[in-house]
Amino acid sequence: MRLKVWGARGSVPAPGPQMNRYGGNTSCVQLTLESGVQLILDAGTGIRTLGLGLTDSPKISLLLTHLHLDHIQGLMFFPPCFRSDAEITIWGPASPEASLEDRIARYISAPLSPVEIRELPCSVSFRETPATEWELGGATIRAEAVTHRGPTLGYRITDGDVTVCYIPDHEPALGTPLRTLERAWISGFDLACDADLLIHDCQYMDQEYPNHIGWGHSAMTDTLCFADMVGARNLLLFHHDPLHQDETLDLMHATAQEEWSSLGHDPAGLSMGMEGREIEITASPRGVAAQPASPPPSLSPAGTTPGAEISTGG
Repeated sequence: MRLKVWGARGSVPAPGPQMNRYGGNTSCVQLTLESGVQLILDAGTGIRTLGLGLTDSPKISLLLTHLHLDHIQGLMFFPPCFRSDAEITIWGPASPEASLEDRIARYISAPLSPVEIRELPCSVSFRETPATEWELGGATIRAEAVTHRGPTLGYRITDGDVTVCYIPDHEPALGTPLRTLERAWISGFDLACDADLLIHDCQYMDQEYPNHIGWGHSAMTDTLCFADMVGARNLLLFHHDPLHQDETLDLMHATAQEEWSSLGHDPAGLSMGMEGREIEITASPRGVAAQPASPPPSLSPAGTTPGAEISTGG
């Protein structure tokens, strides 16, 4: 599989010169399967730029983790929505309150939008994720509910020998040391188990977390502990706090790599979500290694070693 990050910020877009290297757009990740089929994970503001390049992709599969605004805000600015030849399938969590379509329509309607869903020229269908696995483009998809405010999913995508787990909004600890919990009771444990690449919420520095317990996001140490416990080979820290400038995220990256190494992992296997970052996930005799594809120009932090830009097999 090939992965590209189009938005890694959480809660609200955070543009500005202090955010340039990691980017200010909210959650959106593009996966290209071995078959060439593309899956889009979440529709944060990063999906707008992604959509500009999808001129030859009339069929689009979009997997939403949940319907908080930072994960659907880009839908109204997603260019394929305004193409009559586009066929868009949107998968997302079920809710006893209303259908997936009706809940998304609350955003794509007045007074929040000048256009309503029924007026979009594209063909769009809404599907609540099934309780069992299903197939898309030759990959096996599994969705499970995870701990976050409101109906929220994590996704496990397996394509051949490669597995990616995407849990961008997640608080498995809820203020409790994860090591003290039974694994069967840890949110998302089975979903992420033995993932070749785990993309996981890491919104808070450890000292920030006590003021945000129950908000649905993780402290850095909890994220690393979770990844270690599930046996993830590689880890991509995601859903950056809108107040965290590039220098703060550089510090978080360096600190996380030290802690990841102390847990017995290759520090090069831990990287940060960064707009434009591409990762090639390929099978190898040792399992699966996530290797950097062509790194985006102008996004590499000044003074950072190449190892800080690489996610390799652990």
